[in-house]
Amino acid sequence: MATTADFKNGLCIDFNGEPFVIVEFQHVKPGKGAAFVRTKLRNLHTGRVIPNTFNAGVKIDIIRVERRTYQYLYNEGEDFFFMNNESFEQVSIPKDLINAPQFLKEGQNCEIVFLAENEEPVSCELPPFVDLKITYVEPGEKGNTATNALKPATMETGAIVRVPLFIEDGEWIRVDTRTGDYSERVKN
Repeated sequence: MATTADFKNGLCIDFNGEPFVIVEFQHVKPGKGAAFVRTKLRNLHTGRVIPNTFNAGVKIDIIRVERRTYQYLYNEGEDFFFMNNESFEQVSIPKDLINAPQFLKEGQNCEIVFLAENEEPVSCELPPFVDLKITYVEPGEKGNTATNALKPATMETGAIVRVPLFIEDGEWIRVDTRTGDYSERVKN
């Protein structure tokens, strides 16, 4: 058992019989009345984020989770298959549990979060940045704009990312998987 004093971002708790992770929290001590903790909780099964307020000192149950590195192999429809790099066991993850499935490519390492008590996978997180090759992009015209103009580019995974005009076919770029934005050109 823990209390609201133990809250931190990323802590997994049991809330109303469901596993939740604390996305954001704030201790509030108003001038009048008792202290409380305002939180944003993300359901590990559905991904839905809900706001909730806890009174200060309330007892909560912490859920133990384990993060393991897995390698992406392939997908069949909505199921994505990953392999543990140490034990070579395979696990399938539904598409909705992956934070950016459009940027997955074969052989890429990802971090899968499991509930420790029943070995149930609850989320799959790609690295913050991935390097991808551009398979198709329209040619950009010099002197056509006065500001930072962007054009759509198709990646090797099929994802479409908006890139600057100077980027050409066959180049490698770094993409931010959290936002889906172009970050920089990569020399390969």
